[in-house]
Amino acid sequence: MNPIAPIIEKGTSLISLPLIAEKTSPYIPIPLQIKGIHLLVKAKKKVWKGKPVPVFVEKPLPDADSLAIKDIDVSNPFLYRQGLWLSYFKRLRDECPVHYQANSPFGPFWSITRYEDILYVDKHHDLFSAEPIISIGDRPEGMPIEMFIAMDPPKHDVQRQAVQAAVAPKNLAEMEGLIRTRTQDVLDNLPLDKPFDWVDKVSVELTSRMLATLFDFPYEDRHKLAYWSDLSTSSPETTGGPIPSDKVFPVAAEAARYFTELWHRKAAQKAAGKEMGFDLISLLLNNEKTKDMISRPMELMGNLTLLIVGGNDTTRNSMTGGVLALNEFPEEFAKLKNNPKLIPSMVSEIIRWQTPLAYMRRVAKQDVELNGQIIRKGDKVIMWYASGNRDERAIEKPDQFIIDRKNPRNHISFGFGVHRCMGNRLAEMQLRILWEELLARFENIEVVSNPEYVQSNFVRGYTKMMVKLTAKAK
Repeated sequence: MNPIAPIIEKGTSLISLPLIAEKTSPYIPIPLQIKGIHLLVKAKKKVWKGKPVPVFVEKPLPDADSLAIKDIDVSNPFLYRQGLWLSYFKRLRDECPVHYQANSPFGPFWSITRYEDILYVDKHHDLFSAEPIISIGDRPEGMPIEMFIAMDPPKHDVQRQAVQAAVAPKNLAEMEGLIRTRTQDVLDNLPLDKPFDWVDKVSVELTSRMLATLFDFPYEDRHKLAYWSDLSTSSPETTGGPIPSDKVFPVAAEAARYFTELWHRKAAQKAAGKEMGFDLISLLLNNEKTKDMISRPMELMGNLTLLIVGGNDTTRNSMTGGVLALNEFPEEFAKLKNNPKLIPSMVSEIIRWQTPLAYMRRVAKQDVELNGQIIRKGDKVIMWYASGNRDERAIEKPDQFIIDRKNPRNHISFGFGVHRCMGNRLAEMQLRILWEELLARFENIEVVSNPEYVQSNFVRGYTKMMVKLTAKAK
């Protein structure tokens, strides 16, 4: 009998892969498992086409006012790039704040667009499940990874607590000096009075260095972490991104090789009685309930991917978004230079104004009435943080960038409830240090051309933004 026949039978979704990976992990290294899964997926597609993968080709989107309310689809991955997201979400907030889209490429879903309604869904994990995934679409076939942000309590709580110490106040205080030194090094080597790409030279570089610190990852290979993060959130099935799964599998195998080697090296240190650090893998190894996660490969790779994305996207795109915001609102830049004590307040305003991750997905556990609409058990529910942060009912002048805004932390970019972003204080600290060091060096940071945006309905991010620096007079 063909050994892969049971897996490539018509109708199967490779749902048994986590179990297969767990059973074979003592004998087959995780990178080889991923390569094997890739071959199985390709073999299956040759026999049965299965569910079609959506193909996204950019074309001009219609104005929000030209659409019937039922036809508004805020899952389009070009909505942010084309600058239409504000008007689309405003129509939903004003006319249909709990909105059902029946015909999106990602299947039917409810959009929750007002601030208070989003809080209700996010806080009620008893009514709305984070499982099995937090993005609007499904994972690429053959990638059934598991991560604690897409788990419900109590399993979520156990795995989150295992790594929470990495961003505890004591550890953040110890990291601050290193973050500042690395920030100074990056800024001191930037060109003056000539254009360069801020995304590449500052945002990606600084977040890569921070991720290498959090994982105790080989410093010379730090840019792999940002690259892996980008690919993990760029599949068409999941977020409307441009990266097909055939490109993701080899990169996933490479990431697995790096992290299993790092895990085994840390495990050997622990077995030898050496002191363990506060990096994320050491913390997983030191926790009784996660110390054997290497034997659950899909869970290990899922959680490491989550921590990479969490440490990359929020900070990196806020580092770029803050520069863009101060260029769009030059009076706020003048205000900041006159009063650098506003930096902590401005950091929160940057994170609100940018909203680096546009949404989180939930699934209704039972029938729920919300704002006059009945959401049925099993329905997909999307909490649009990007819309809630621009809701006039909760935030005064929400489309304005105001660095001395009253209650600046009153935003929902980090989520609420049990799934609130674990690294929010670390992100805020990185941004605070960046702006403290920028103000000490530069008189002006001028955006010299329109930024370029990622193709995604999930990540509100940038691929390129050309800027020019003017040195501060001595």
